[in-house]
Amino acid sequence: MTDPVATFVGWLVPAVVVFGVAAIAVAVLVWAVRRARRSPRARAAAEQARVHAGTTLVRLDDEVGELDLEVGLSGALYGGDAPASLRRARLTAQHVRDDAFEEYRAISAPGVAPAEVSRGAARIDRRTREALATVAAARAEHGAWVRANVSAAGQVESARRRLAELRATMGDPAALVAELSARFAEEEWRDASHAAHAALAEVAEAERLLDAAASRTADPSLSALPDLAAAERALRRAGNDARTLEETHRLVLQAAQAVPDEIAAARAALASASHTHQNLEPADAERLGAELHAIDAELTRVETDAARRPTRTVDAIARLRGRLDLALGDARTAQQRLRGARTALPGTLAAARGAIAQAEASVARSRAGADARSRLLSAQHELAQARQAADPVAAIDAARRALRDAEDAKALADYARLSAR
Repeated sequence: MTDPVATFVGWLVPAVVVFGVAAIAVAVLVWAVRRARRSPRARAAAEQARVHAGTTLVRLDDEVGELDLEVGLSGALYGGDAPASLRRARLTAQHVRDDAFEEYRAISAPGVAPAEVSRGAARIDRRTREALATVAAARAEHGAWVRANVSAAGQVESARRRLAELRATMGDPAALVAELSARFAEEEWRDASHAAHAALAEVAEAERLLDAAASRTADPSLSALPDLAAAERALRRAGNDARTLEETHRLVLQAAQAVPDEIAAARAALASASHTHQNLEPADAERLGAELHAIDAELTRVETDAARRPTRTVDAIARLRGRLDLALGDARTAQQRLRGARTALPGTLAAARGAIAQAEASVARSRAGADARSRLLSAQHELAQARQAADPVAAIDAARRALRDAEDAKALADYARLSAR
């Protein structure tokens, strides 16, 4: 019996040592690989890949904008719908862009492993480049058709019609700004004033460029295309600024109309919170009471200038309602939470719409990068979710996320503009 046991032990001990050493080596190797993947060098490489993918994504976003313009132009030139190749390319590019921005936002979140960032960036870059190639092919095909079938004079005449339509749509921008400036503080109508001046200047520029293009159409040795393209871009910028003016004007007037109801709803929410405060334990009651007092003081301060600064007031009340929800925490019943969300929702939606409008204007002016654009798209998506949600609690949560994302987008766009200077 002793000899077999000794033989077995003599075989087992070396085997355990070998396998143990091998296991330790494998564990060390796995640890080293994981550490290398999360090392500063790996993070730097992943960030470089993310930035590169973002740059390509911005190119696609710009191309989608140009394609939107070209689809509209082609419809005017054809006297009907845009050609199928352009419409398909636009839909493909829009779909790829939206999905790519979602993935870009995901790999940009804190705590994502460098390897996952690199893989995601590679997918974004590959799909974006494929979409860019599709867009380029469709535009080349359409450009060849236009050169063969549409004269420069015809294109100039079509652009002049769009210029006339834009003038009619814009009306008198100065009158809208004057209406706002007569009633509200400058910060309420400053963006509208900038948009009005920009739109008028761009319309004048488009008219000048179309005159130059028209003068070249009579001379076969000269090309009208550069002036035509520049005029189309000026028309597009003018249209965007005209929409910004109209949106700002509408939001300010709506905020002015909503301010009394928002203040009343906030006061009612504070009164309801005071009743909740009376039923809490002493320590919790003291904490909540101090916060309620601070919120009440801030609401009183905002209320004093509400008539002159309606959008700022609606925005401030939306933030105070969020602060009140955080202060109450789990102290409310489900019915109280539902009622509070229902009364806070209109003001929060208005604040989110205003923040998104400001972010859109900042992104357009600054030619912002992928981070700002992805936050803006996320804000627009969250606002859409808030409008569609049947549950007021879910809706207000989405509206608050939209507000935060829009603020981030504007901050990033403003930083890009200041850095470019």
